Amino acid sequence: MGTSVESYPRAAVERGMKVQEVILRAMAKKIRWWQAAEIIGISDRQMRRWRERYEEHDYDGLSDRRRGRPSEKRVPLAQVEQVLGLYREKYFHLNVRHFHEKLRQEHEIELSYTWVKLALQGAGLVAKARQRGAHRRRRERRPLPGMLLHIDGSRHQWFQDERWYDLIVILDDATSEIYYAQWVEEESTATVMAAVREGIEGKGLFCALYSDRGSHFWHTPKAGGKVDPHRVTQLGRALRDLGVQMIPAYSPQARGRSERSFGTWQGRLPQELRLHGIHTIEGANRFLREHYVEQFNRRFSGGGRPARHSLHRLPTPRSRPDLRLAVRAHRQPRQHRQFSEPGLADRQGELARDARRLYGHRASAPGWHAEHDPRTKAAGTL
Repeated sequence: MGTSVESYPRAAVERGMKVQEVILRAMAKKIRWWQAAEIIGISDRQMRRWRERYEEHDYDGLSDRRRGRPSEKRVPLAQVEQVLGLYREKYFHLNVRHFHEKLRQEHEIELSYTWVKLALQGAGLVAKARQRGAHRRRRERRPLPGMLLHIDGSRHQWFQDERWYDLIVILDDATSEIYYAQWVEEESTATVMAAVREGIEGKGLFCALYSDRGSHFWHTPKAGGKVDPHRVTQLGRALRDLGVQMIPAYSPQARGRSERSFGTWQGRLPQELRLHGIHTIEGANRFLREHYVEQFNRRFSGGGRPARHSLHRLPTPRSRPDLRLAVRAHRQPRQHRQFSEPGLADRQGELARDARRLYGHRASAPGWHAEHDPRTKAAGTL
């Protein structure tokens, strides 16, 4: 028994009328059947099926036969409520991609990312993202690991309270693999040297280091201007001795790879700390070393190419990165143990007493000076 046209939605009626008109033109031999299929946007085989349905059922044969029947891929209502409840009660600070990964890893819920995103947006739990604009062409990655490393710090409220910490990260340009990640109170010469030293100990020496123009990386005579490559910092001197080239960045866009990486860190790491109940910088650094960096590399590193070869090289016994990556202060002793460096004269008596206590008769030797004092954190050639 036929169905009246009024029982179909307007869009379905318009579509049926278009298909019917094309089929009638083909039946009238005004166009060929393959042309009719091309006009409607279907295959020749599907066109033959529609022709048979139209001949048998007239207009009703052109309607969508799935209408009124539930989809076989429909998600059960109980599972929908479970997903929305998990996000609302436990994972409310996670972005959609991070939440989708948690559903698979922690709860064994195998739903597509698109379904999860649309469900959360439909429930009003996440807002729809604005349309991204055209991005400028990204710089090509280096072809091999070890050719170029990025080092940068990100100051953020990582514990989602009033405390601010700097996260220092070293990553490889070729693969985006994280070589080092630790929180510190403040990015400085000492903390950056510790990061580079640990990176070399773990992976070996590299070819070049890409950084911003912070004072612990470069001397910049004029704020916002070009760096002075002839006035090296403590870190610049150490890397020069190790044969590593330093490259300055002149804008955040130039450091796009590390900036995008920090966007991922800031979008995921505070939520991971909250889920694991971590509230101290010591516990957070331990979590980074023992768990998170490995998970992060497994999820995000690779750079789209297999790392079959590497330009990392082992330090030679003469290079001694542990000594070169330290703050050096060259001082000349004068009469009565007075030192030429300004500011140490007030401490000369205290340093001399401590030296006798620590080194005995060696303290009065002509070659002894403030670099022997462990409190100065000085190292290098004495």
